[in-house]
Amino acid sequence: MTNLVWQQMTLRTLRPSRWRGSSFLYRLLGGSLRSWRPGSWLMLQSEPLGVALVALVFALAPFSSTSLVGVLMMACGAFWLLVTVSDDSNWGFTPIHVLLLAYWGIVTVATALSPVKAQAFSGWVKLTLFLLLFALCAKILRSPRWRSWVITIYLHAALVVSVYGMRQWYFGVEALATWTDPTSEMASVTRVYSYLGNPNLLAGYLIPAVVFSLAAIFSWRGWLPKALAVVMAIVNSACLVATFSRGGWIGLLAAGFAMVLLLVYWWSVKLPPKVRPWAMPAVLGASGLVLVAAVLFVEPVRMRVASIFVGREDSSNNFRLNVWAAVLDMIRARPVLGIGPGNDAFREIYVQFARAKYQDALGAYSVLLEILVEAGAIGLLSFLWLLLVTFDRGWVALQGLRNAASREGYWLMAAISTICGLMAHGLVDTVWYRPPVQTLWWLAVAIVASYYNPPEETSFSQNSPFSPFSEFEEDERLTISN
Repeated sequence: MTNLVWQQMTLRTLRPSRWRGSSFLYRLLGGSLRSWRPGSWLMLQSEPLGVALVALVFALAPFSSTSLVGVLMMACGAFWLLVTVSDDSNWGFTPIHVLLLAYWGIVTVATALSPVKAQAFSGWVKLTLFLLLFALCAKILRSPRWRSWVITIYLHAALVVSVYGMRQWYFGVEALATWTDPTSEMASVTRVYSYLGNPNLLAGYLIPAVVFSLAAIFSWRGWLPKALAVVMAIVNSACLVATFSRGGWIGLLAAGFAMVLLLVYWWSVKLPPKVRPWAMPAVLGASGLVLVAAVLFVEPVRMRVASIFVGREDSSNNFRLNVWAAVLDMIRARPVLGIGPGNDAFREIYVQFARAKYQDALGAYSVLLEILVEAGAIGLLSFLWLLLVTFDRGWVALQGLRNAASREGYWLMAAISTICGLMAHGLVDTVWYRPPVQTLWWLAVAIVASYYNPPEETSFSQNSPFSPFSEFEEDERLTISN
């Protein structure tokens, strides 16, 4: 009984083929331009063009304006819609799509009922663009080759960002704002921000870069690509540490810890049976010792960690505590559906609840509080349900990939770790809502969704678009079987 409830809660029993047969939306849109597709050069090149659009988003996001990223996401959304209405054979519909559609619907209602409708509508448009980007990514990343291409492009962009950040660390750079309490021992420490203009934002951007570069060490073939992946992992990690972002460090610890646990699970089948039960406790113990040693013996780390526990004595802590107090009052005022999405709606309402001297805040400085204030308790529950289903789908797919000994499992582990890291960082900061970071969040969720195998498929097919195998891995599988 418990297992059945869990399967229903995580939508494991969802049958996309049955949905397609009974959905009015599918009958309205699915294949409405089917006859145009075979004779269209655009549709014959739909996959490379889709990859190019997505790649542009992740290649330019850290270097360009928010407006340009928005235009590119609009193009991605329009292209996804065009591809969808011209192809009724495979929408790539997954349980994650179901929860995202539900969340979007709740936010839409919150927008319609918002006390500041114009500002909430602006936030609704932004959210819709991010979800359309997810939809296109989830569709095209089912191909292992295109998945690897998009991740590789992001990693190269992140390497450029990190190299410039390390240059700031070595040569020094003037702070663009007061990011550190001027009365603290860390006041004179350089906090790098690279092209993103803010060390906390840079830290959020680099969390996925660290775990995906670790995955690339095992996924990429050849010593030269692997050496490049090692360099990426070292430079990205060093740059993230040099941001001295406490939220970023928390996110890095969460992402790194999740990645290590998943790697231990992945490799545990190769360990001797007597050693296998001790693998996970050993990793947990070693991780704890490394963390304690860093806090005790590395002075900048010790001072930065200590600042978390000094309460209002630290100006950054004091600011967040005052913002959170006002946000809780906002939630009590509209607990069910919130005030509507977006930072414009938040700032319009926040001034009515803000404490004296703390009347300007970009957001709630916590993802969960932000969702609660924007979409209410209903919206938060739907978002938490989305996280639950995403992790469940990732775990199910990872088990299948481990049994198949597919290298694609490393990208999946990195995507799951990215979600953990960005959520941990997002608990105490607001950078999750900035395009350079939120696009990476939806990329990670789309990667998890891209591994979805419908229940009616009894086994992975090599030629299936849902297959975890890459055509580049065929020789490896033949070697293993022989």
